[in-house]
Amino acid sequence: MKFAIVSKGDERSNKIQATMKQYLTDFDLEYNEDEPDLVISVGGDGTFLEAFHRYVNCLKSCAFIGVHTGHLGFYADWVPEEVEKLIIEIAKTPFQIVEYPLLEVIIRSHNTTKEIRHLALNEATIKTTEGSVVFDVEIKGDHFETFRGDGLCISTPSGSTAYNKALGGGIIHPSLEAIQLTEMASINNRVFRTIGSPLILPKHHTCLLKPVVDYSFLMTIDHVTKKYSGIKSIQCRVAKERVRFARFRPFPFWDRVRDSFVSDESRKSH
Repeated sequence: MKFAIVSKGDERSNKIQATMKQYLTDFDLEYNEDEPDLVISVGGDGTFLEAFHRYVNCLKSCAFIGVHTGHLGFYADWVPEEVEKLIIEIAKTPFQIVEYPLLEVIIRSHNTTKEIRHLALNEATIKTTEGSVVFDVEIKGDHFETFRGDGLCISTPSGSTAYNKALGGGIIHPSLEAIQLTEMASINNRVFRTIGSPLILPKHHTCLLKPVVDYSFLMTIDHVTKKYSGIKSIQCRVAKERVRFARFRPFPFWDRVRDSFVSDESRKSH
């Protein structure tokens, strides 16, 4: 089996990366950064997002697993004290695959026929520095509403526990192939009106956002923010691709949610 390791870059993470690389190659596994079967993230959720986007073009052939070395990682199953056990599991045990849905974002411009396509593991957010965001929102080709406010967040089920949750969105189990559209400070008065609630769209429903005002927009795909001008439309839907997680032991989604947000006893020492 071929593997690659993406480190957060701090001393502790780099040390774990070096240890895992040495022992796994001693077990006759091949270190291959170009075509890995298994991608190991060592750091936090930010590192996991970096690893996902680094290998986003080989999602069909590689699986991901995380070791968290900072605060509790939502995507990371393992802690530094378990690295030796994880090394043996990787070397000796076939892993189970768990797949989660992804978000596809397609940006179309007035200036070119070329489309820009992104995949997001957590979410895409759209804001502007030029006033309120104003979008005509279409669902399945029909006009749904005209949104005015600070911005919009479109999240995956696994990303529903991230920025989406902070905006008051619901938590969706990743077994549901859906995306969630959540408002940021929408303007609602006698003149302007939005639904005011998060929208959960199944995989066969496409959401199309059309700017009413020709502003430049700040769009964030997971952890990367870029500025776009001359946008004609932004299309959002459940992607045909899925992210594959390597599991050597069960870690149910609701356990992750409880440990991250509710339980006082969950891995406090880490």
